[in-house]
Amino acid sequence: MASEITLFVNPTAGRGRGAHAAQPAASALRGAGFSVRTVLGEGADDALRRAREAVAAGTGALIAVGGDGLVSLALQAVAGTGTPLGVVAVGTGNDFARALGLPIRDPAAAGRLAARALKEGGHRDIDLGRVGDRWFGTVLASGFDSRVNDRGNRMRFVGGRFTYDLAVLAELAAFRPIPYRIRLDGGGAVETEATLVAVGNGTTYGGGMRICADAEMDDGLLDVTVVGACTRTTLLRVFPRVYRGTHLDHPAVTVHRVSSIELAAAGITAYADGEPMGPLPLTATCVPGAVWVLTGG
Repeated sequence: MASEITLFVNPTAGRGRGAHAAQPAASALRGAGFSVRTVLGEGADDALRRAREAVAAGTGALIAVGGDGLVSLALQAVAGTGTPLGVVAVGTGNDFARALGLPIRDPAAAGRLAARALKEGGHRDIDLGRVGDRWFGTVLASGFDSRVNDRGNRMRFVGGRFTYDLAVLAELAAFRPIPYRIRLDGGGAVETEATLVAVGNGTTYGGGMRICADAEMDDGLLDVTVVGACTRTTLLRVFPRVYRGTHLDHPAVTVHRVSSIELAAAGITAYADGEPMGPLPLTATCVPGAVWVLTGG
């Protein structure tokens, strides 16, 4: 058990909660006998560079203090290294922490859990999705949902959940089914029209929307949820069911479990862990046991 732990902090997460969360999390770790250093970084690239340097130097764990965006950065630093990842979830969505049953917006409890896990060996080996050299932990979104993300990111005059709701309404007004080409596990390519295709290592995105409700983070597979071509009326009926995961029973929805998937669609940007992944086409692959997460047992 290495005694020095690195806190990887996003001070702006959750409208400033990240900065306030670092102190109680650090206090919990120090109270358990660990030495704690903090990594901030000037922008995402600099923060990731510093996190990778901490991992290369042999830190006992990298503990992400922020939301899913910072967890995504942390995954790029620790995946495949054997360095444990801790999560102090204080962002807006917190889907990675939610999928693993970790404390949300309780930094002291999250710090105590991480300390206990480090002392007692309480961790969980989980899979990650990979696209090129990028890793993701929760869901890769493409289609209607990723277009909502695109539009929401362009809306600078509002914030929070209201931005997302406005973006949904705007995209509904312009909605058309999207022509996809999909290849599962290297099989034959299938041409189809769909509303969205979501690729889940975890169950949720968007702060609890259970788009891949049956996904398991340690089964060596990705869950692919395909919402087929449907009318605006049908989409309005199906969409609210995503919060309960009951949309999977709708006839317009199909689910596949795969080791890899190739996705192509013109004009679509994929998002993973809420962050832009890049335009389609892309190939997503499941990498079993890619990261150790401190879970307390």
